[in-house]
Amino acid sequence: MKSNDLFIKIIQKKIKTNILYQDELVTAFCDLYPKAPIHILIVPNELIPTVNDVKSHHEITLGRLFIVAAKIANQKNIHISGYRLIINCNVNAGQEIYHLHMHLLGGKQLGPLLDERY
Repeated sequence: MKSNDLFIKIIQKKIKTNILYQDELVTAFCDLYPKAPIHILIVPNELIPTVNDVKSHHEITLGRLFIVAAKIANQKNIHISGYRLIINCNVNAGQEIYHLHMHLLGGKQLGPLLDERY
């Protein structure tokens, strides 16, 4: 499990990165290791380690993740061609940083998400 401090440092601007959006609830920035031409991470400003840790008081923050994703997709002009939103939860899903975050991916044909055998 990697440290939770990375995203907090980005949110607090202690680590310089390309922040595309920030308000009192969420921050969005470019992924350092993009998997698509457009790869944005959208994170709650409050530390929520995994989806399993979401509580009812996080409802507005989690809704904001989707609002910001749609806004950025529009700004990046991928709202019509399409984009993918991914939230991983724990090891088997590929979660590497234990601060809940949404991946916004687009800018090319992404193909199937999972192996078609399943």
